[in-house]
Amino acid sequence: MKAETRKDEIIKTAAKLFKEKGYSAVTMRDLATAMGIKAASLYNHINSKQEILKEIIISLAEEFTDGMEIIKALNESSLNKLSLIIALHIKISSQNIYGMASLNNDWMHLEDQLNYYLKLRTDYEDNFRNIIKAGIINKEILNDNPDVMLFSMLSTLRSLYIWIPKKEDLNQDQLAQSLSKVLIQGISK
Repeated sequence: MKAETRKDEIIKTAAKLFKEKGYSAVTMRDLATAMGIKAASLYNHINSKQEILKEIIISLAEEFTDGMEIIKALNESSLNKLSLIIALHIKISSQNIYGMASLNNDWMHLEDQLNYYLKLRTDYEDNFRNIIKAGIINKEILNDNPDVMLFSMLSTLRSLYIWIPKKEDLNQDQLAQSLSKVLIQGISK
């Protein structure tokens, strides 16, 4: 595991501030104060607040996309793939609770990377929907509205970053099993 760089520390601190105050309300001066350094020193490691936001959001979106590509390629049932997607969300969310807040709440502030992010998100959702549709075709999943199923599951998964910090003794595997049971049981045949 590589050592955390000063840039990593800046991004991590910024993500926490963005979660607490919102991206628009945080200044580079706020970030410098939180880190105990002068604002000018930040620019030795990072060019702008926008660059920080991009680092947070794009890295998480790409991590979800990479995970989805792996899951999509597996020779597994749709129900198993959905369980793996749930586990993916739990893993990423539990390791990035502050960054997940930016991913969910601040993505619209991306400037030159907004279209790229939106493409990643759309592709991810399309792959998720296609897994649900394949489950319907294979009679694993109830023949109902795939968009409603997707919305229901993603709404829960996207808000995990709010709930996870309240669980001091989080066991990712147990949570994945419980959440899979709750989210998938209602749609499985």
